[in-house]
Amino acid sequence: MPPAPKPEILAAFEAAKGFMPTGEGLALYAAAVEAGRLGLPLLEVGTYCGRSTILLAAAAREAGVTAITVDHHRGSEEQQPGWDYHDPDTVDPELGVMDTLPTFRRTLHRAGLEEHVVALVGRSPQLAKIWNSALGLVFIDGGHTDEHANADYEGWAPQVADGGLLLIHDVFPNPADEFTGQAPYRVYLRALASGAFTEVSVTDSLRVLRRTGAGI
Repeated sequence: MPPAPKPEILAAFEAAKGFMPTGEGLALYAAAVEAGRLGLPLLEVGTYCGRSTILLAAAAREAGVTAITVDHHRGSEEQQPGWDYHDPDTVDPELGVMDTLPTFRRTLHRAGLEEHVVALVGRSPQLAKIWNSALGLVFIDGGHTDEHANADYEGWAPQVADGGLLLIHDVFPNPADEFTGQAPYRVYLRALASGAFTEVSVTDSLRVLRRTGAGI
Protein backbone atom coordinates (compact mmCIF):
# COMPACT_ATOMS: atom_id res chain seq x y z
CA MET A 1 0.00 0.00 0.00
CA PRO A 2 1.35 3.47 -0.85
CA PRO A 3 1.74 5.83 2.11
CA ALA A 4 -1.29 7.99 2.80
CA PRO A 5 -1.52 11.35 4.57
CA LYS A 6 -3.06 11.59 8.01
CA PRO A 7 -6.81 12.23 7.97
CA GLU A 8 -6.42 15.83 9.14
CA ILE A 9 -3.92 16.53 6.34
CA LEU A 10 -6.18 15.02 3.71
CA ALA A 11 -9.10 17.03 5.08
CA ALA A 12 -7.04 20.24 4.92
CA PHE A 13 -6.05 19.42 1.32
CA GLU A 14 -9.64 18.80 0.26
CA ALA A 15 -10.82 22.01 1.97
CA ALA A 16 -8.17 24.20 0.36
CA LYS A 17 -8.81 26.29 -2.73
CA GLY A 18 -7.31 24.68 -5.82
CA PHE A 19 -7.79 22.24 -8.67
CA MET A 20 -5.89 19.01 -7.91
CA PRO A 21 -8.23 16.02 -7.51
CA THR A 22 -7.82 13.81 -4.45
CA GLY A 23 -6.52 10.81 -6.41
CA GLU A 24 -3.69 12.84 -7.90
CA GLY A 25 -3.04 14.40 -4.51
CA LEU A 26 -2.57 10.98 -2.94
CA ALA A 27 -0.10 10.07 -5.70
CA LEU A 28 1.75 13.34 -5.11
CA TYR A 29 1.97 12.63 -1.39
CA ALA A 30 3.27 9.09 -1.94
CA ALA A 31 5.95 10.39 -4.31
CA ALA A 32 6.92 13.12 -1.85
CA VAL A 33 7.29 10.59 0.98
CA GLU A 34 9.55 8.46 -1.20
CA ALA A 35 11.63 11.42 -2.36
CA GLY A 36 11.90 12.70 1.20
CA ARG A 37 14.04 9.68 2.07
CA LEU A 38 16.86 11.27 0.06
CA GLY A 39 17.11 13.94 2.75
CA LEU A 40 16.80 16.79 0.25
CA PRO A 41 14.21 19.56 -0.16
CA LEU A 42 10.99 18.97 -2.08
CA LEU A 43 10.08 21.77 -4.49
CA GLU A 44 6.94 22.65 -6.41
CA VAL A 45 6.53 25.21 -9.16
CA GLY A 46 3.05 26.72 -9.09
CA THR A 47 1.72 27.35 -5.59
CA TYR A 48 -1.62 29.03 -6.32
CA CYS A 49 -3.42 28.86 -2.94
CA GLY A 50 -1.42 26.01 -1.40
CA ARG A 51 -3.64 22.98 -1.96
CA SER A 52 -0.83 20.70 -3.15
CA THR A 53 1.66 22.42 -0.84
CA ILE A 54 -0.16 20.89 2.11
CA LEU A 55 0.75 17.39 0.92
CA LEU A 56 4.36 18.28 0.11
CA ALA A 57 4.75 19.96 3.49
CA ALA A 58 3.28 17.00 5.36
CA ALA A 59 5.68 14.63 3.60
CA ALA A 60 8.57 17.02 4.23
CA ARG A 61 7.71 17.21 7.93
CA GLU A 62 7.79 13.43 8.23
CA ALA A 63 11.15 13.24 6.43
CA GLY A 64 12.72 16.13 8.34
CA VAL A 65 13.28 18.15 5.17
CA THR A 66 11.82 21.39 3.80
CA ALA A 67 9.09 21.91 1.24
CA ILE A 68 9.76 24.82 -1.13
CA THR A 69 7.11 26.40 -3.28
CA VAL A 70 7.68 28.83 -6.16
CA ASP A 71 5.09 31.27 -7.50
CA HIS A 72 4.74 34.96 -8.33
CA HIS A 73 1.17 34.77 -6.96
CA ARG A 74 -0.26 36.94 -9.74
CA GLY A 75 -2.06 34.00 -11.33
CA SER A 76 -1.34 32.10 -14.52
CA GLU A 77 -2.98 32.85 -17.85
CA GLU A 78 -6.16 30.86 -17.26
CA GLN A 79 -6.77 32.50 -13.86
CA GLN A 80 -7.05 36.07 -15.10
CA PRO A 81 -10.38 37.94 -15.34
CA GLY A 82 -12.50 36.63 -18.18
CA TRP A 83 -11.06 33.10 -18.08
CA ASP A 84 -12.85 29.98 -16.84
CA TYR A 85 -10.56 29.47 -13.84
CA HIS A 86 -10.70 33.02 -12.57
CA ASP A 87 -11.64 33.37 -8.89
CA PRO A 88 -12.57 36.95 -7.93
CA ASP A 89 -11.85 36.17 -4.27
CA THR A 90 -8.13 36.05 -5.13
CA VAL A 91 -8.03 39.59 -6.52
CA ASP A 92 -6.35 42.31 -4.47
CA PRO A 93 -9.20 44.79 -3.87
CA GLU A 94 -6.85 47.78 -3.79
CA LEU A 95 -4.71 47.00 -6.83
CA GLY A 96 -7.25 45.05 -8.85
CA VAL A 97 -4.74 42.30 -9.72
CA MET A 98 -4.48 38.66 -8.75
CA ASP A 99 -2.77 37.99 -5.42
CA THR A 100 -3.01 34.43 -4.13
CA LEU A 101 -0.30 34.88 -1.48
CA PRO A 102 -2.66 35.81 1.39
CA THR A 103 -4.89 32.81 0.68
CA PHE A 104 -1.84 30.55 0.48
CA ARG A 105 -0.63 31.74 3.87
CA ARG A 106 -4.03 31.13 5.43
CA THR A 107 -4.07 27.64 3.90
CA LEU A 108 -0.76 26.69 5.50
CA HIS A 109 -1.68 28.25 8.83
CA ARG A 110 -4.94 26.32 9.03
CA ALA A 111 -3.11 23.09 8.22
CA GLY A 112 -0.45 23.77 10.88
CA LEU A 113 2.37 23.48 8.35
CA GLU A 114 3.84 26.98 8.08
CA GLU A 115 7.17 26.09 9.67
CA HIS A 116 7.81 23.31 7.17
CA VAL A 117 7.50 25.46 4.03
CA VAL A 118 9.68 28.10 2.43
CA ALA A 119 7.72 30.20 -0.08
CA LEU A 120 9.77 31.74 -2.86
CA VAL A 121 7.77 34.64 -4.30
CA GLY A 122 8.91 35.47 -7.81
CA ARG A 123 9.02 34.16 -11.34
CA SER A 124 10.22 30.61 -11.76
CA PRO A 125 13.02 31.22 -14.33
CA GLN A 126 14.53 34.01 -12.23
CA LEU A 127 14.54 31.90 -9.09
CA ALA A 128 15.90 28.85 -10.90
CA LYS A 129 18.88 30.86 -12.11
CA ILE A 130 20.03 31.53 -8.55
CA TRP A 131 19.23 28.07 -7.17
CA ASN A 132 22.32 25.85 -6.89
CA SER A 133 21.57 22.84 -4.71
CA ALA A 134 20.10 19.40 -5.35
CA LEU A 135 16.43 18.61 -4.82
CA GLY A 136 14.79 15.33 -3.96
CA LEU A 137 11.62 16.18 -5.87
CA VAL A 138 10.51 18.79 -8.38
CA PHE A 139 6.79 19.11 -9.05
CA ILE A 140 6.00 21.20 -12.16
CA ASP A 141 2.50 22.68 -11.96
CA GLY A 142 2.94 26.22 -13.20
CA GLY A 143 1.91 28.02 -16.39
CA HIS A 144 0.38 25.93 -19.17
CA THR A 145 1.91 27.64 -22.20
CA ASP A 146 4.90 26.10 -23.95
CA GLU A 147 7.00 29.09 -22.91
CA HIS A 148 6.29 28.69 -19.22
CA ALA A 149 6.21 24.89 -19.06
CA ASN A 150 9.54 24.61 -20.88
CA ALA A 151 11.12 27.31 -18.73
CA ASP A 152 10.05 25.46 -15.59
CA TYR A 153 11.50 22.22 -16.91
CA GLU A 154 14.76 23.81 -18.07
CA GLY A 155 15.18 25.72 -14.82
CA TRP A 156 14.38 23.04 -12.28
CA ALA A 157 14.69 19.54 -13.78
CA PRO A 158 18.52 19.71 -13.78
CA GLN A 159 18.37 20.22 -10.00
CA VAL A 160 16.70 16.84 -9.39
CA ALA A 161 19.19 14.59 -7.62
CA ASP A 162 20.10 11.17 -8.94
CA GLY A 163 17.27 8.88 -7.87
CA GLY A 164 15.03 11.87 -7.18
CA LEU A 165 11.63 12.44 -8.71
CA LEU A 166 10.27 14.82 -11.34
CA LEU A 167 6.49 15.22 -11.30
CA ILE A 168 4.54 16.90 -14.09
CA HIS A 169 0.89 17.84 -13.60
CA ASP A 170 -1.91 18.39 -16.13
CA VAL A 171 -0.47 16.05 -18.74
CA PHE A 172 -3.21 15.49 -21.33
CA PRO A 173 -2.18 13.69 -24.54
CA ASN A 174 -5.46 14.56 -26.31
CA PRO A 175 -4.93 17.51 -28.72
CA ALA A 176 -8.41 18.74 -27.74
CA ASP A 177 -6.86 19.81 -24.45
CA GLU A 178 -4.53 22.22 -26.24
CA PHE A 179 -4.57 24.95 -23.61
CA THR A 180 -4.88 23.01 -20.38
CA GLY A 181 -2.58 20.09 -20.96
CA GLN A 182 -0.68 19.96 -24.23
CA ALA A 183 2.30 22.04 -23.05
CA PRO A 184 2.81 19.87 -19.94
CA TYR A 185 2.40 16.81 -22.17
CA ARG A 186 5.14 18.04 -24.49
CA VAL A 187 7.40 18.69 -21.49
CA TYR A 188 6.68 15.17 -20.24
CA LEU A 189 7.73 13.75 -23.63
CA ARG A 190 10.80 15.95 -23.58
CA ALA A 191 11.81 14.61 -20.16
CA LEU A 192 11.47 11.02 -21.34
CA ALA A 193 13.37 11.73 -24.56
CA SER A 194 16.24 13.31 -22.63
CA GLY A 195 17.32 9.93 -21.28
CA ALA A 196 17.64 11.45 -17.83
CA PHE A 197 14.24 10.28 -16.56
CA THR A 198 12.23 7.08 -16.55
CA GLU A 199 8.53 6.84 -15.80
CA VAL A 200 7.49 5.56 -12.39
CA SER A 201 3.72 6.02 -12.36
CA VAL A 202 0.71 7.61 -14.03
CA THR A 203 -2.29 8.84 -12.03
CA ASP A 204 -4.80 10.58 -14.27
CA SER A 205 -2.96 13.75 -15.41
CA LEU A 206 -0.03 13.36 -12.98
CA ARG A 207 3.22 11.79 -14.23
CA VAL A 208 5.97 10.68 -11.85
CA LEU A 209 9.46 10.25 -13.33
CA ARG A 210 12.70 9.17 -11.67
CA ARG A 211 16.07 10.67 -12.49
CA THR A 212 18.31 7.89 -13.74
CA GLY A 213 20.69 9.72 -16.07
CA ALA A 214 22.60 12.93 -16.64
CA GLY A 215 21.48 14.20 -20.05
CA ILE A 216 18.93 16.97 -19.62
